[in-house]
Amino acid sequence: MQWEVVIGLETHAQLTTNSKIFSGSPTQFGAEPNTQTSPVDLALPGALPVMNRTAVERAIQFGLAIGAHIAPTSVFARKNYFYPDLPKGYQISQMDLPVVQGGTISFPLEIDGKTEIKSVTLTRAHLEEDAGKSLHEDYHGMSGIDLNRAGTPLLEIVTEPDMRSAAEAVAYAKALHTLVTWLGICDGNMQEGSFRCDANVSVRPMGQKEYGTRCEIKNLNSFRFLEDAINYEVRRQIELIEDGGRVVQATRLYDPDKRETREMRSKEDAQDYRYFPDPDLPPLVIADEWIARVKAAMPELPGAMRERFVRDYGLSDYDASVLTQSKAMANYFEQVVAAAGNEQAKPAANWLMGDVSSTLNREGIEIDASPVAPAQFALLLKRIADGTISNKIAKEVFGGMWEAKSDSATLADEIIEAKGLKQISDSGALEKIVDDVLAANAKSVAEYRAGKEQAINALMGQAMKASRGKANPAQLTELLKKKLAG
Repeated sequence: MQWEVVIGLETHAQLTTNSKIFSGSPTQFGAEPNTQTSPVDLALPGALPVMNRTAVERAIQFGLAIGAHIAPTSVFARKNYFYPDLPKGYQISQMDLPVVQGGTISFPLEIDGKTEIKSVTLTRAHLEEDAGKSLHEDYHGMSGIDLNRAGTPLLEIVTEPDMRSAAEAVAYAKALHTLVTWLGICDGNMQEGSFRCDANVSVRPMGQKEYGTRCEIKNLNSFRFLEDAINYEVRRQIELIEDGGRVVQATRLYDPDKRETREMRSKEDAQDYRYFPDPDLPPLVIADEWIARVKAAMPELPGAMRERFVRDYGLSDYDASVLTQSKAMANYFEQVVAAAGNEQAKPAANWLMGDVSSTLNREGIEIDASPVAPAQFALLLKRIADGTISNKIAKEVFGGMWEAKSDSATLADEIIEAKGLKQISDSGALEKIVDDVLAANAKSVAEYRAGKEQAINALMGQAMKASRGKANPAQLTELLKKKLAG
């Protein structure tokens, strides 16, 4: 039987506010347990929540970015459940009237070797507070409770069940991660729990309209774990059904060591949480003027920038998509092109997606921490374009620039001069190299003249070796062909 996978994601993005959503407690990561709490976070009698205005503005920014409806009036509700790290016995969240309603996120997805633009529809994005954290280590067989995270502001972003593969879910999650970090509403640090996904996964026979029974995989904090967990859960559900069993709705956890999911608890539905409007918080009213002020301060969005890169710089959709996966990378690219000229846009893109990205990955840093400034890199591109150095030699120069960690504006020229890396373009010097190579490689010469055109590659290799990689490749090729035809 052919099966169709159905996936929806719920993502918790921690908002970049200095204080918690309903109290003045700080939100910095890594503090000693229970040092960032207040009477509100601890649920002490008589302590009342007060809405954080910045958290609301972060939600408005997100809604505008995805083309959603910003609710003029939204309501906070109490979501009732009992965990040790939830001191009130309920979580303040939103249910019937979320602040952000609808919207879409589009992203490139490679399918059968072709890049397609996919779109995922969002159901909602609502504001809520985070719970505390249970600690199970170093407590002499007991568990401890850290309430530093209790009350941390979250935006829970919920999709429709639009995705049909783990790869598509990961592509969506990466696009969402790019967007929230681009806007600056979330730092996106998955290791610290600032951006974590819950995946709702089900399968159904191909062609069936009704959805299968779904299972939710909680708190996936890396894109690799997200993909692995979904793929495992899909296999588990299909094998279970094909063996005559049935899928039971449940909440599951992913074990990265065993690369499998396991049941955590039976899945609750909305009625299990007994939602009702929180009597301590009035409805959240968002006036059109407030939305207009937030919109006026919005940065250019990744989608708009992708289109501009294609239109203004002649880049491919793929190149533009890669460069705009990070705001820092996109800004670095634009600064390079501004210094080197628009004609260097494509070479700049190739370098940034190739040698520069691989060096950043090796060093474990982001582009905004690169020791090679955009203007310095622009000069390197100019020296390739004017024939001073070849692309091959440029890699050596770039390595020298990276290691030098200098702020000199002429760093590329200094390294080229100091190491004697200027390309040989003098026709007399090149002619001598070619004559020597032809004399020493009679077999390759005979093969070329007999019609085996690829024999020139061996001759080119020998000539470049003789010039220690400094010969101008275009001139060398032209001279070789001229001599071989003579």
